[in-house]
Amino acid sequence: MDKRIAFAALLLAVATTVSAQTPNIVLIYADDLGVGDVSAYGAKALDTPNIDRLARAGLRFTDAHSSAATCTPSRYSLLTGEYAFRKPGTGVLPGDAALVIEPGRTTLASMLRGAGYVTGVVGKWHLGLGPKGGPTWNGDITPGPLDIGFDEAFIMAATGDRVPTVYVENRRVAGLDPADPIAVSYVEPFPSLPTGKSNPELLKVVPSHGHDQTIVNGISRIGYMKGGTAALWKDEDMADVFTTKALAFIERQRSRPFFLYFALHDPHVPRVPHPRFVGKTSLGPRGDVIVEADWSVGQILDALDRLKLADNTIVIFTSDNGAVVDDGYKDDAVAKLGSHTPSGPFRGGKYSHFEGGTRVPFILRWPGRVKPGTSDALVCQVDFLASFAALLKQPLAGARAPDSIDTLAAFLGTSRTARTELIEQAGGQALRSGQWKYIEASKRPKRNEQTNTELGNDTVPQLYDLSSDPGERQNLAERHPEKLKELHGRLQAIRAEQR
Repeated sequence: MDKRIAFAALLLAVATTVSAQTPNIVLIYADDLGVGDVSAYGAKALDTPNIDRLARAGLRFTDAHSSAATCTPSRYSLLTGEYAFRKPGTGVLPGDAALVIEPGRTTLASMLRGAGYVTGVVGKWHLGLGPKGGPTWNGDITPGPLDIGFDEAFIMAATGDRVPTVYVENRRVAGLDPADPIAVSYVEPFPSLPTGKSNPELLKVVPSHGHDQTIVNGISRIGYMKGGTAALWKDEDMADVFTTKALAFIERQRSRPFFLYFALHDPHVPRVPHPRFVGKTSLGPRGDVIVEADWSVGQILDALDRLKLADNTIVIFTSDNGAVVDDGYKDDAVAKLGSHTPSGPFRGGKYSHFEGGTRVPFILRWPGRVKPGTSDALVCQVDFLASFAALLKQPLAGARAPDSIDTLAAFLGTSRTARTELIEQAGGQALRSGQWKYIEASKRPKRNEQTNTELGNDTVPQLYDLSSDPGERQNLAERHPEKLKELHGRLQAIRAEQR
């Protein structure tokens, strides 16, 4: 008996030592949050005290990027280490799309699971579910997150403004009554069911453009849906539901290394904050749901403190793309914007080739390992895979994460340099090369008239020196023809690379 007890104690000691050497990783991923929306980055119209708390104790990056100016491609790149433009079908997906990450390929989650982590995803997914043709909502939903490296999943399939408006837990719609099956269509409405277009009197949130199809919880969405009544979400409760699930995952896995990908819905449309956050800012519902997102961050930080996990946990806070104000609903976001600048000093926002499209808040905290401060290193979410593989000494052949590079030293603050070049994806691709930004000539529209966003397109090529012109106001293409030629050639070469 004594030998067995001694052996068990030895195993516990070894496990504890391994755990102490292997940090937990919590990635908090906001949705449509601009660099100017956070008080740690200079916002004055609202306060984000919990994100600021993270920034005070961590490293705040000022030249950090998602890999794309919209959600699906950014999330694809984050998990796969591959620029989404290389993979057809990774544009903004409908709610009934098939899974766009093929099972069996290396992902951030599968790499971490291979390193001994338990992995979970909570929140917005928007990478498709099921096989070609899309999922069957009334049975097992596969493939999905559990087939690309996650051990646990509690997600929304796409976005809050798209059907189906239900949660998926692991492989099943949560709370679904089999006697009330779900049907989803992005082509034809279901007869006799009201829509926002035909029944505006039923709406509590009115669309500004599109978003006028199936009505759920007084809000009309993109796409058509019937059934699943018992499983329908209530928008006002979504932040609470996701945060509760994230906290439960941390509680369950507290004794072993864990990776939590906590993908917030806020501040994406429809912006319907819980009543306790209504009116907390002067910016209307958009400001209120940013405060709600900040609350979610605080709940995670408090739990890590309470469970004495904070010192050995890397917490990253960032966003999937830049800000957008009117993205489909009349929610006072434009009327109450005032002097608030969601993109900070940068031009453009969500959907744009300008810096406001992909330049996002990015804070990393790892107490005792990362010195608090500010970094102007050029970093990108596509590099999480290679960088964390390096941290954990996991082999990662180039073909497994073709565009991800090891920028761990910059993430940890031991180097002030990281990437020398970066693709920024919007309608096409722009190239960052050090201080220079190149946007090729395009016949695409210059402005998204629905969202009132400058898209960064022009019929002539654009070249900016961001060191002196971060707002991309002075096109230097004619003054620097050799640099223009160099970057044009480099962009073509990156596109053509067979990785």
